[in-house]
Amino acid sequence: MASRRYLVPLIATLHLALAASVQAQQWSYIDGSGATITLDDVPQRLITSAVAAAALIPLGIRPVGIFADSPAEENKPLQGLDLTGIEMVGTAFNEIDIEKVAALDPDLVVAEFYPINRTWAGGKSVTGEGSPLRDLAPVTGPAQADSIVTLIEDYEELAESLGADLSAPQIAADKAEFERARDAFQAAVAAKPGLTALAVWAGTDALHVAAPEGAAELMDMRDWGLDLITPETANDRGYWETVSWENADKYQPDLVLIDNRVASNRDDAFAQPMFTAIKAAEAGAVGEWPAFWLRNYRSYAEQLDNLTAAIEAADENLVAQ
Repeated sequence: MASRRYLVPLIATLHLALAASVQAQQWSYIDGSGATITLDDVPQRLITSAVAAAALIPLGIRPVGIFADSPAEENKPLQGLDLTGIEMVGTAFNEIDIEKVAALDPDLVVAEFYPINRTWAGGKSVTGEGSPLRDLAPVTGPAQADSIVTLIEDYEELAESLGADLSAPQIAADKAEFERARDAFQAAVAAKPGLTALAVWAGTDALHVAAPEGAAELMDMRDWGLDLITPETANDRGYWETVSWENADKYQPDLVLIDNRVASNRDDAFAQPMFTAIKAAEAGAVGEWPAFWLRNYRSYAEQLDNLTAAIEAADENLVAQ
């Protein structure tokens, strides 16, 4: 009888320990849409968007597949990353090879949530409600923010939940390099308090002038002191003002920053005769704007160094002359 009296609580204790073990393995994440994603285990096999891959790979989280809006060799977020062993399952916006995805047996899809129109990166056919991809794995990820630094921190939180060691030496070194580049950028801007800049995309039909409030990296630069010109009007999503090439001289900054997502955009701009009606373009005061694709400290540091060099070379009194 004595052995039975002790056996019952022992069994109960084992049940509790087993339940605790199961609970400990469970993974939960509140994503950018406000939804909570809960899985029985920490997901290991990830399919990610290109920008999510650019954020997670430097943190030690490697997806098994990536979908992007262009081939890997042309995709700005993916440049400089080690993609060995990672399958490209999509290379055009709103398109994905669902058979390749299925063969990879994913646990989770990581994209980015756009609060403005409440959609996910990749396009509705890829990540939207009812898409075939959602039949294979849940879609989650952080929301776009008004600071790239904030967005990187959000990815760090996600990566840590997936098993990343954020104390790894390379991660610390990348952040230190970013902080050095940020400080140099701020110093260059402070040395030229009268300098103004304009961020643009050169289209074949028009010049598209960026609203700083629509781009997290431009908001960072503004917070660090850069005087970015805000266009008078922007489209309904708040990203651009479209200016005909005939009126390309509407805004006159000391420095023009050209969207560098496509390598040819600078040449496309100078191919337009009216581009040099902008005094800064005529003077060669043209730098690169890393538009919408920065997601890790290493890339951010490189781009800030380029921007710092462009600021140091620019004439803050150009427009006043």
